[in-house]
Amino acid sequence: MLTIVGATAAAVMVISYALEERGRVWIAVFAAACAATALYGLATEAWVFAGLEAVWSVVATRRFLTHQDAHTKP
Repeated sequence: MLTIVGATAAAVMVISYALEERGRVWIAVFAAACAATALYGLATEAWVFAGLEAVWSVVATRRFLTHQDAHTKP
């Protein structure tokens, strides 16, 4: 079961990363998927993987908070 959760989180992460240019919501999905893969890393005791994914989650969350969609720019 844990493997399915990890694989799903990783798949969502890759798909949302590819769709980030389509809108701000995909950046939020990417950040959430990174957090999910970090939790998966913690659950499987893959500490380095968990740490890297946690950093990606923080970076993506920050990008989400500062990003403006093309139609909202002045």
